[in-house]
Amino acid sequence: MGDLPRLRFSPAPTGYLHVGSARSALFNWLYARHTGGTFLLRIEDTNAALALPEYYRAITEPLEWLGIDWDEEPVHQSQRSELYAAAIETVLARGNAYRCDCSREAIDARNALTGFKGGYDGFCRDRRVVDGDGVVVRFRTPDEGDVVIDDIVRGQVAFSCAELEDFVIRRADGSALFLVANAVDDAAMAITHVVRGEDLLNTTPKVMLLWDALGYGPKPVYAHLPLLVGEDRKKLSKRKHSVALADFRAAGFLPEAMANYLALLGWGPPDDIEVRPMAEIIALFDLAAVNKAPAFFDLRKLEHINGEYVRMLSVDEFVTATDPYLAEGPWPADRFDAGAFRSVAPLAQQRTRRLGDVVEVVDWMFTVAVPQETDEKELRQIAKVMSGDQVAAVLDGAIAALEVCAWDAETVEAAVRKVGDDLGTKSQVPVRIAVTGRRGGMPLFEPIALVGREIVLERLRTARATLG
Repeated sequence: MGDLPRLRFSPAPTGYLHVGSARSALFNWLYARHTGGTFLLRIEDTNAALALPEYYRAITEPLEWLGIDWDEEPVHQSQRSELYAAAIETVLARGNAYRCDCSREAIDARNALTGFKGGYDGFCRDRRVVDGDGVVVRFRTPDEGDVVIDDIVRGQVAFSCAELEDFVIRRADGSALFLVANAVDDAAMAITHVVRGEDLLNTTPKVMLLWDALGYGPKPVYAHLPLLVGEDRKKLSKRKHSVALADFRAAGFLPEAMANYLALLGWGPPDDIEVRPMAEIIALFDLAAVNKAPAFFDLRKLEHINGEYVRMLSVDEFVTATDPYLAEGPWPADRFDAGAFRSVAPLAQQRTRRLGDVVEVVDWMFTVAVPQETDEKELRQIAKVMSGDQVAAVLDGAIAALEVCAWDAETVEAAVRKVGDDLGTKSQVPVRIAVTGRRGGMPLFEPIALVGREIVLERLRTARATLG
């Protein structure tokens, strides 16, 4: 099979790329790049309904966005059906498979009578069924012995042949199952390492039995990656979680951050430095160091890592990256001032974890009214802060001072702080809430200077009026 590793990522086209599949692709790619090996892309599109260009793009575009490239032209299993048919005829001729005309209903009825719990009962093994409508081909699983997998991640895993049913390798319509396609293509492509999710572990002994029956020789090395689980500690699923890579891209996650985070799902660098360039991750990556325990997909950690990468951008890069989100901001088109945003971009960048978050950081600068806070806890805190005679006095003092002072960030800040000093209290929080609608955010006074005296005073007066 050659001296250098050859690895493949073989997704089925489903219309989107799951983060678990993206992690599998990344780990294959990392190992290939770490070892100087070859990374291949193989599309499992034996289902004709999925062999469409838009389904291919749903795989290749997210991979390219992550920075994952492949070293040879992609292989499409939909174009290799003759090879799979020939392989099935080979195992039939060697006595390792047989034809079966049992319907699912007939199998279930027999099992109900006999109490058999092993799935298919081998009814057609010696019936010499003639091929025709409704006939499938089943692999004749050995009655004794074990299929042993020396897995890089999981260690030695043994499957008893007695517990493996005679599994279908050709459907009634004549098409081969992915088990056959995987064995044939892994041999043809000289794949040395199969790195994939743990959920496929139970198919591995079947592929290995087919491999031996076809006389392919030494088998690839297997590494089954731990499952990804959500906060409920259950497997990530489209029904319960956001799992499409495209959704994370749309939300404003950077590809470098996403790839960095995916690399940490089941593996970690030996020096525990998690946020680092991909070149360093490649240099340190080791399949043998992958943990077999389920990997927790922690959105908060992903946001933290993404925030680190956002802060690594130059200001110009940040402005360019956030432009699509700002273009759809909740403000009138004529209210957005690109120059004003560029002035506060360094401040907004420090408070942006996802690129899409930038809208909530700066919306108060460009909306006509104060943005309405929706978080109930924050609303209660605001109500608490915006009550009492002292707060009213702060607002009165700020209004009076800002009506007459020069309008620049330094002067406005000094005027507001003097109000607090004169009253023996902190004046910034009531002013911030009155002007921005929130307790937190980027530093206040540079943006206030850009918003303008008229709007700031209007918001201060409105807040003061609500106090009575």
